[in-house]
Amino acid sequence: MPLSGAPGSSQGEFAQMWRRQLVWWHVWFAAGVAATGVAVAMTDPGPLGRLPEFGLLAIAAIAYAVIGAPGVAQERPGWGTAYLAIAWSAVLGCVALNPDTSAPIMFFVLFPQLWSVVRTPRQGVAASVVVVGGYATIGWLQAGSDSSARWQVFFSAAFSLGLSLGLGLFILRLVAEAQSRAATIDALRQAQAQLAAAERDRGVSAERERLSREIHDTLAQGFTSVLSLGRAASAALARGDVALAEERLALIERAAADNLREARLIVAELTPGHLQSRTLTEAIERLVSTLNREGAMPVTLQVVGEPVPLDASAEVLVLRAAQECLANARRHAAADAVTVTVDFSGSERVTLTITDDGEGFDPTLPSSGFGLDGMRARARDVGGSVVLTSAPGAGTSVRVEVPR
Repeated sequence: MPLSGAPGSSQGEFAQMWRRQLVWWHVWFAAGVAATGVAVAMTDPGPLGRLPEFGLLAIAAIAYAVIGAPGVAQERPGWGTAYLAIAWSAVLGCVALNPDTSAPIMFFVLFPQLWSVVRTPRQGVAASVVVVGGYATIGWLQAGSDSSARWQVFFSAAFSLGLSLGLGLFILRLVAEAQSRAATIDALRQAQAQLAAAERDRGVSAERERLSREIHDTLAQGFTSVLSLGRAASAALARGDVALAEERLALIERAAADNLREARLIVAELTPGHLQSRTLTEAIERLVSTLNREGAMPVTLQVVGEPVPLDASAEVLVLRAAQECLANARRHAAADAVTVTVDFSGSERVTLTITDDGEGFDPTLPSSGFGLDGMRARARDVGGSVVLTSAPGAGTSVRVEVPR
């Protein structure tokens, strides 16, 4: 009955539990030897007296102390087999020396030990048949022509074999079931650990994606504004227009301050800075006003219906989509005018539409940008949608819908 398992695992704990019970195996062996010795002392001695029987019992006890205990503990499996060979030989030797010996009492000790050492049920059955067969052969020879004695030997051997097989197979089945459950528990723990690792990896990936979106939608666009305003200030200084240069420098300072605040909020995982203490409509109005002050292009805001508060994630999506689309219109579209429409009139959806009259593009062509993919990913997260319509020379329209 091999017992093994890594420390800390259920199989390892089961093996440790088995080893902790060994003290009771030692007690049971000592009690068996003591009871057998008392019984031998009280029965009629054989032709050579009681000393040979006591000597054989002593050999079995010494063998157990030296090699039997480590073998039963599964520390030295080969030693367990050697011990059983010595112990069974000693007990059967007592039977051979004295037909009336009480040494078979040791069967109640040796049979459990036999089943604790064997590795498979087949080995246990074979070993039981061998030792019981040896016992029956000795008794049959000693009975001679006495048929009643022979029948007594037969029934005694049958009882011993039945006891061994019934007890041993039952114990092995219990142990196998316990080991199977321990293995199942270990497999479940391993699966849980793998699932937890996968969830951690997924969380890291989601956080990386979130940071990528936030940086693209806020800091990158803010730095673009700073560069544009810096160039405008340099051009104004080159023309000698100090007032306009100072105005652009003030806008640069404000954009840098906004970017710094956004960076801190991203780290803290708070609501976007434009939505702090503001409604969604007010945040978009501020965004449009900033672009109009910078003078890059005229932006018109239209609000349809009565504004209503949305889920925080949906408001972030709408605001980030507005920032992304306006930044794209300014950098790439060469648009003369942009219209931003926020429609709250729908009963189930709020719609953001941003339309420009710029150069447009072919949306079927591969794109190297991150903005549109980021918008669509955000929309999926909140149950919304993003629809882009564009064509070369026909401007661009982006429609973002989110649930109310």
